[in-house]
Amino acid sequence: MTISRQKIQGFTLLELLTVVAIIAVLCSILIPALHGVRFSAQQASCASNMRQIGSALLLYAAANDNKLPETSHTAAFGQSWIYTLSEYLGDCDEVRICPADPKGDGRFDAGGTSYILNSFLFVPQIGPFGQPMGEPTNNLLLIENPTETPMAFIIADSQGIGDANDHTHSSRWSSWSAVVRDISPGRFGGGNSPMRALGSSNYLFADGHVEQLDAAIMKARIDSGDNFAKP
Repeated sequence: MTISRQKIQGFTLLELLTVVAIIAVLCSILIPALHGVRFSAQQASCASNMRQIGSALLLYAAANDNKLPETSHTAAFGQSWIYTLSEYLGDCDEVRICPADPKGDGRFDAGGTSYILNSFLFVPQIGPFGQPMGEPTNNLLLIENPTETPMAFIIADSQGIGDANDHTHSSRWSSWSAVVRDISPGRFGGGNSPMRALGSSNYLFADGHVEQLDAAIMKARIDSGDNFAKP
């Protein structure tokens, strides 16, 4: 009895190279798309956090003669603004960390937050002997353009993770390098080079709304002498 053997034919080198090229093209298309979906989801979740924080800040002000809460600059230890809002937020742990914050886990464990308040509004000017300087600013009624005045930003990666890192030094924002020491204008899609002004970030304004703004636009404002944090 004769047993015939069927010839097994493998892929040719050309066919293998063609398959590899197709896979490479698909990866080049799909990977950026997946990154884009991830950034969009993180940005939306972060914006939701900030809107809830904004609502809580407005509720707090309404219950306290339009005054905004204190930051760690003037409040007692452990009484940073994010915890002051617990009565209005429920569990502040649910909203105090941005999902795109690379130090998010550390900030959570240390009692910190990914969101940093505008010192123009929340930090009173104190003289060398502890005396107040100028008019108080932590009052909603003193904000002339609440729809254009930011209350909170996403914190910079270079900032510490503890609850003392909860406010900016906005009066020093005369250069882009000073801005990115405090906040992260390129949190979504900006990569690891904040000085390049890539990507975008979320901004919470004094009327409670949140906007996603491009880092390049914010840098152009600073370069022109327009400190966008100033009321």
